[in-house]
Amino acid sequence: MGLNFPIKRKERQKIINKANLGMDFEELINESNEYYLNNNIAVIHKKPTPVQIVKVDYPMRSKAVITEAYYKTPSTTDYNGIYKGKYIDFEAKENHNPTAFPLANIHPHQIEHLKKIIEHGGIGFMIFYWTAYNEYYIMPFPIIEKYWENAKKDGRKSIPYKEFKENGYLIKEGYLPRLPYLKVIDENFL
Repeated sequence: MGLNFPIKRKERQKIINKANLGMDFEELINESNEYYLNNNIAVIHKKPTPVQIVKVDYPMRSKAVITEAYYKTPSTTDYNGIYKGKYIDFEAKENHNPTAFPLANIHPHQIEHLKKIIEHGGIGFMIFYWTAYNEYYIMPFPIIEKYWENAKKDGRKSIPYKEFKENGYLIKEGYLPRLPYLKVIDENFL
């Protein structure tokens, strides 16, 4: 039997307003990937970030605490795996700016990595979460690369929201999986 405590109006609004029922973007993708794996649809996993542990404190033998660590090498992208015999590799980006996605949030090694994936016949893309609109888009890599290259020439340092609306693929949230991004892959990449 649970205890019922009244929730203050501000606290209730905070709970209700949280996108995806308190789930963050990465958790949403991970949950979808787990669904795909458990239902034998695809094998896609989050890549671990390579970290070099430098210092560990042992206040008690069973309670070791990492106090200093560094990234070994820049990570490539967030996720990879296989779907319908095709290698898939993608990066997930969350954006809080309502008008454009800043290119500074994409790293050069991620561009190079996705370029190589596509050159070798894989499917490479980025999934963007626009927090201002609670919308998820798959943006094909060639469009991202176009903006990346143009930034070197004309100085534009972002991809406008309008570009996502016109040339990105909206992922509509579902029940199972919560973020059915493979439906978009089926319809536009295979």
